[in-house]
Amino acid sequence: MPAAAPDRAAPAAPSARSCELAEILRRYGDEYRRTHRLSDAQRKAMRAIERCRTAALGGHREYCDDCGFERFLYHSCRNRHCPKCQTQDRAAWVQARQDELLPVPYFHQVFTLPHDFNPLVLASERNQRALLKLLFHATAATLLKFGRRSLGGQVGFTLVLHTWDQQLRTHIHLHCLMAAGAIAADGSRWIPGGRKFLFPVHGLSKMFRAKFLDGLAKLLDAGHLDLPQHLASLANHHSRLRLFDGWRTKPWVVYSQPPFAGPEKLIQYLSRYTHRVALSNDRLRSCDNNQVRFTYRDRRDGDRLKMASLPALDFIGRFLSHVLPNRFLRVRHYGFLANRAKHKLLARCRTLLGLPSAYPRQDRPRTLADWLRNTLGTDPTCCPRCGLRLLREPLSPVTGDPKRRHPTSHEPQSSHPQPPNSPHTPYLSGLVQHVLSLVAERRGDKTLYPFVSQEGFATSFRTYRFDSIALSR
Repeated sequence: MPAAAPDRAAPAAPSARSCELAEILRRYGDEYRRTHRLSDAQRKAMRAIERCRTAALGGHREYCDDCGFERFLYHSCRNRHCPKCQTQDRAAWVQARQDELLPVPYFHQVFTLPHDFNPLVLASERNQRALLKLLFHATAATLLKFGRRSLGGQVGFTLVLHTWDQQLRTHIHLHCLMAAGAIAADGSRWIPGGRKFLFPVHGLSKMFRAKFLDGLAKLLDAGHLDLPQHLASLANHHSRLRLFDGWRTKPWVVYSQPPFAGPEKLIQYLSRYTHRVALSNDRLRSCDNNQVRFTYRDRRDGDRLKMASLPALDFIGRFLSHVLPNRFLRVRHYGFLANRAKHKLLARCRTLLGLPSAYPRQDRPRTLADWLRNTLGTDPTCCPRCGLRLLREPLSPVTGDPKRRHPTSHEPQSSHPQPPNSPHTPYLSGLVQHVLSLVAERRGDKTLYPFVSQEGFATSFRTYRFDSIALSR
């Protein structure tokens, strides 16, 4: 991947969201494909995001025989890198993790891979798969060993992979949510950990570094990595030793603290990118004149919200660098939360802590329509004008330009005014448009057009006034 051009940052001013990732890929994706080498996973992600919720994927037309209302519901791509998909799956993941929480303190830990390894990880998809797998293994082995050594039992934790920072630059790290305690090897008792201190971070850092470098040496000896030109010396054993000596003397950053707002809030935070990658559409501001402008939080400047601008091709390159290889898992569970042992060991932990062995599972909506009924108290299968049941007919996929829509005789007739020349309108499903209309009506302002936040339909609505484009909450 070529070196990205430096971004230009400035304090962010409130402005209307005027583009989406899909629109950026539709405008500049063909040029990027012609000038860059892409992996199969990157090509698949680009194509899926470009076609998501458009006529290119087909869908359904819903209509009312009584009043003539009709709308389109286009299929989503369900690609895990798409910022518009899998909102319901994300909500289910959050609920499942919260159901597994035990009545004990929890710790948030972060294991960061030094930036020296970024070029090696990004050199090829094979390297990405091997080295990120090694990162999971080194982190999990470190925590499991500290659990046996310090607590005398088996700990349980979840690891979530992030490969980006707020400006989409490569910053590879693992977030860990760990219960402060362990179950004894024979399952006879729960061994509590501390509330303010669990494991020494310097010890974690040293063991994590040693395990990763040992695994890296084995990968190099076996010839399982593709070496970029400036790291070709890794193929030579003696040159490799000098590089390894430098990496061993460098501190490897490990963070370990109780989550400030509790484990539930940490799960919510981690869930933002368990079913999508790098950024949400809410952060994009414009994509004109070959420049993409987006907001980010500057952690070194008191978390101030700022605006960055990148050439469109550099922006696409940064985004695609975070596309994971096919079937690579970015969320993994270990110890008594490991999938093969969770059913038995988690139930035993709950019993030892005085809880029912089977944790309660709440009734969860099976479909998006069920979810909207529970969330907004409205039935999206009924006509918003007269209340009768809507009829449905399938729409076959439209080939060619993903922006192309179905024939004008089937154009949706929405009772809510649409913003002129909005780049979002053609790509929102009819069901989403219906929900947005309901929210606008409840607000009592027909000049407002609400956009659903990527965090979920019911969590955060942002509305924009057509005449002045003034942001209101």
